[in-house]
Amino acid sequence: MILNDVHQGIHKHKPRKRIGRGPGSGHGKTSGRGHKGYYSRAGSSRRTGFEGGQMPMARRIAKRGFNNRQFADEVVIVNLSALEANFENGDTVNRETLAQKRVIKGRYDVLKVLGKGKLTKKLTVEAERFSASAKEAITAAGGTAKEVSQESKATDE
Repeated sequence: MILNDVHQGIHKHKPRKRIGRGPGSGHGKTSGRGHKGYYSRAGSSRRTGFEGGQMPMARRIAKRGFNNRQFADEVVIVNLSALEANFENGDTVNRETLAQKRVIKGRYDVLKVLGKGKLTKKLTVEAERFSASAKEAITAAGGTAKEVSQESKATDE
């Protein structure tokens, strides 16, 4: 083995294969599809999960359990540290004010306040859910933790 041959032909950014550009390219005429047959034709493809006639993995393995995750509520969390950093003493914290201050983004179903961080400001916090430690910290700082029902929530779009 010669040392300068070790990395021969290895390229970090390989150029794409330009198929069907004449015989000189090495990928002309049949463009790497071979002669005749199903796979030489346009629109030919194997279906996803096809294993050449072998019993596919999805059918070989037993199906067990049930998962309802797709119907679960999308919960967005806000920590006390974020409230401390973004709000002034006496402010009202709710979905609209959190969205205006860019603390939360995107679509969600439920707003939950968690107790990570310290809260020194007196805030009125309106959310669907609170952790026990968050509720305790908000009331200890002189604020109020108001639970808003999920039906009355405004859709954030």
